[in-house]
Amino acid sequence: MNRLAGVTSPYLLQHADNPVDWWPWTPEAFEEARRRDVPVLLSVGYAACHWCHVMARESFADRDVAAYLNEHFVSVKVDREERPDVDAVYMEVVQAATGQGGWPMTVFLTPDAEPFYFGTYFPPRARHGMPGFRQVLEGVVRAWDERRDEVGEVAGRIVRDLAGRTLSYGAPTPPAAADLHAALMGLTREFDAVRGGFGGAPKFPPSMGLEFLLRHHARTGSQAALQMVQATCEAMARGGLYDQLGGGFARYSVDADWVVPHFEKMLYDNALLCRVYAHLWRSTGSDLARRVALETAEFLVRELRTGEGGFASALDADSAVPGETGETGVPGTGGEPGVGGASDAPAVPGASASPGTPAAPGSPDAPNGPAAPAAPGTHTPPAGHAEHAEGAFYVWTPQQLREVLGVADGELAAAYFGVTDEGTFEEGASVLRLPDGQPLIDGELLASVRQRLFAARELRPRPERDDKVVAAWNGLAIAALAEVGAYFERPDLTAAAVEAADLLVRVHLDYHGRLVRTSRDGVPGTNGGVLEDYADVAEGFLALASVTGEGVWVEFAGLLLDTVLRHFAGPDGALFDTPDDAEALIRRPQDPTDNAVPSGWTAAAGALVSYAAATGSSTHREAAERALGVVTALAGRAPRFIGWGLAVAEALLDGPREVAVVGPADDPATRRLHRAALLGTAPGAVVAVGEPGGDEVPLLADRPLVDGRPAAYVCRNFTCDAPTTDPERLAAALGGAHVPGAGPDLRAPGSDLPDAGAAPAERDGDGDGGRG
Repeated sequence: MNRLAGVTSPYLLQHADNPVDWWPWTPEAFEEARRRDVPVLLSVGYAACHWCHVMARESFADRDVAAYLNEHFVSVKVDREERPDVDAVYMEVVQAATGQGGWPMTVFLTPDAEPFYFGTYFPPRARHGMPGFRQVLEGVVRAWDERRDEVGEVAGRIVRDLAGRTLSYGAPTPPAAADLHAALMGLTREFDAVRGGFGGAPKFPPSMGLEFLLRHHARTGSQAALQMVQATCEAMARGGLYDQLGGGFARYSVDADWVVPHFEKMLYDNALLCRVYAHLWRSTGSDLARRVALETAEFLVRELRTGEGGFASALDADSAVPGETGETGVPGTGGEPGVGGASDAPAVPGASASPGTPAAPGSPDAPNGPAAPAAPGTHTPPAGHAEHAEGAFYVWTPQQLREVLGVADGELAAAYFGVTDEGTFEEGASVLRLPDGQPLIDGELLASVRQRLFAARELRPRPERDDKVVAAWNGLAIAALAEVGAYFERPDLTAAAVEAADLLVRVHLDYHGRLVRTSRDGVPGTNGGVLEDYADVAEGFLALASVTGEGVWVEFAGLLLDTVLRHFAGPDGALFDTPDDAEALIRRPQDPTDNAVPSGWTAAAGALVSYAAATGSSTHREAAERALGVVTALAGRAPRFIGWGLAVAEALLDGPREVAVVGPADDPATRRLHRAALLGTAPGAVVAVGEPGGDEVPLLADRPLVDGRPAAYVCRNFTCDAPTTDPERLAAALGGAHVPGAGPDLRAPGSDLPDAGAAPAERDGDGDGGRG
């Protein structure tokens, strides 16, 4: 029987109707394999994964394949977003042995959960050098039945090799200025000066590296650092990676020019990029950065916000191909590489050699290791099911533009958005982008065109939404929305951040400071939080405290970070991805490198630095400094894979600045000083605001008014400047720009808030016909 019907994971529920007798990851599944004396098939994926859907349709929905699986295996399905620990352990095996990884991940295990054969996507029949899935299954079964000793030796060797992989990076001391300069030089060498971004195809949005570069520019004045950020942010925002109608970014670009994306939209990408573009605006005043930050924030609220106030994990890359409107469906764009280029992530200096490629199960029918998947092209859906295709919701042909806009506006839109008769995608369809050589277009007309296209697109079959709430990614969204709401005087966005934070406290956090990783429909999941959950939620709470002045968020952050120090910390500043009382896997996962998201390790270091600045806690400061030792080791060698750690190190080198603003909440002078503090570019500056004599945040203690007027105090490294009542002087002290107006009172956002709106329109009068 299929045992997935009662789970909360949308990804597992997608497989609840498969004829495969799926089990979730439970001790009972491995006990069943032991009782039946059969191997375990572990299949790992996530709801927005295009190739996971393809393999599900081709193999797991096939009754003959399912019958073979049910007879010879115990099949276990894992949502990598719910169980990142399980995913990390077995992905480490796959990448070490084959040099690549991705999803779906397919691993064959002994009943003791020891891996002995693995791959990623397998087609139903052999093609392009890849074995067929049934062929793989039969080879594994023969090896299990006829060469059990060999299988056991392979599995044992892999587990022993994993156990021997230890992190070693010298003394746990944080990076010095020279280390961060070396990181800048490393990024400069990998920078694509023509197209923006780093490296070649596929190109991932380098959110954390961009944050490092912005902070490095703020600390040192490096124009090279700023120029790399500006060029990359403009290229991404003008390319197909960015949704030119609805806002928000896709997961990655399959080409080096940012033209064709892999269309899934992830919460974590959009939260991180929203914050980066907001920080770029804060540094430069860029209209493009302002527009993209706001549109991305509005996308988050409009399309990912759940009924409970949290944020859903992702929108699928695939959707049903419209059948009667003449719109073109298109097949997939290519393989599903490891997130954030994970297969290229370096080993930490001093770590032991990789386990190497294990012996094949003993049959040419099941050759060892996966080949990179080739595009399978179109597929025939099961009877009664609509054809699904990647990108079908987003792409356009010239004819479709004319049908919606009329001939004149349709042709203008085609030229403006780079929609050609040949198409930039497949089957004559194009991804909307803003190519060079666009025609000038009136701002009002452009807004009308975008709104009409957006409205027409809303009538298409929508991509599925993975509506589980992941604690870590909601922490990232809270930080982004709180800051964007403050910068652009949008209290509705700040209110959305507060509501999401309330949900995490009510549903995910217990009285002992322990988090659950996920929830769905307001019901907590069964899996405990991992390090990134504690770290990113703490980061979000601290950002929210800076914006709202509510000290309770600092207290909650401290509760989470104390749990980190109690249950996740190892010797010499090392941090583990799972707590010391978590389920024991074949290896306790531990990865300091930043890929698609900040690693739990570097995110924890950042939250510890900010919390120490807000509270004066030397314990948390010292823990952060020790944790940053791994950044020292990787700064010059692999800066692309330690970007958030580098950004945290910039904050530490700069202090970080501690800014206390005291004054009555209803005094416009208080709000002007608070806004000036938030808009300062000093790396990682921590801001607290409150009434005179308030004690919600220790940073506010003993900070009186100055001559009866609201005042700001700036300190770092145990030294404070004279307090000031002048927002301009405060802005100058923090590297901020001129601060006009008092702004709204962000500490108490109202409940009667404007809707985020439908199709975003140009708001900023870019001065170039809206090309922004």
